[in-house]
Amino acid sequence: MLKQLFLNKRKSFEVFTKAIMYLSVGLTAALVLFLLLYILICGIPNITPELLMSKPSYLTEKIGILPDILNTLYIVFATLLLVLPLGVGAAVYLTEYATSKKMVSIIEYAAEALSGIPSIIYGLVGMLLFSNHMGTCLMAGALTLVIMNLPTIMRTTQESLKTVPQSYREGAFGLGAGKWRVVRTVVLPGCVDGVITGCILSVGRILGESAALLFTAGFAHAVNGLVDGLAAPGATLTVALYVYAKEQGEFGVAFAIAAILMLLTLLINFAATLVQRHFAKRRSI
Repeated sequence: MLKQLFLNKRKSFEVFTKAIMYLSVGLTAALVLFLLLYILICGIPNITPELLMSKPSYLTEKIGILPDILNTLYIVFATLLLVLPLGVGAAVYLTEYATSKKMVSIIEYAAEALSGIPSIIYGLVGMLLFSNHMGTCLMAGALTLVIMNLPTIMRTTQESLKTVPQSYREGAFGLGAGKWRVVRTVVLPGCVDGVITGCILSVGRILGESAALLFTAGFAHAVNGLVDGLAAPGATLTVALYVYAKEQGEFGVAFAIAAILMLLTLLINFAATLVQRHFAKRRSI
């Protein structure tokens, strides 16, 4: 009798737990789907060729986000160009070359601490370190974002390096390969997924960052080339969204920018998934 009662209570607890889990999953999925559909429904009707292909004119009160799109692409390119070699190189050194476990643990702890710092603090530091010497420009914003995203790239690459079996390294050493050759031809090709994951996370953070760029990159809406644009102040899409929604009350334009950012994020994730599948297929051959 007691055993049956215990089994009934256990079965009821399992049913209750499953119900809570399903409810949590359903609420999370519904919330994400609602936000996605709400932004796209409100934003896509406001996306026009004139909005995408023109710059704002204060004389005619015309609104265009072409400078903001270009500034976003410039700052993503500059940030990844700087942070990828630094992050991947640091991860390779800590995993493959560093001999002091205490130093490695200290650096890993510092990287995790840097990942949790609010972005507004990075903006303040970037303003003091970069903007005061370079002026308010996209390059100052890119350097600030490099500091922000360096821990992400380093940690994701480091964890991916640890998944490469040690037998691969030992086999390469047994064939007479040197340390750098083993890292370059055996280890790094086996952790491409981690590097791509770090790139996805970094691009997503760059696209969604506004607080740090408000202090360093500025608000300008001028169309410039890559070199001139990095040396000049400029507003990215997220900064422009803040300006149009908060300062000017143009919520239609703000929703259009939000929809563009959402579509860019989905496109980047889709492209990254294709690249990951490509490298996974190459490794399986």
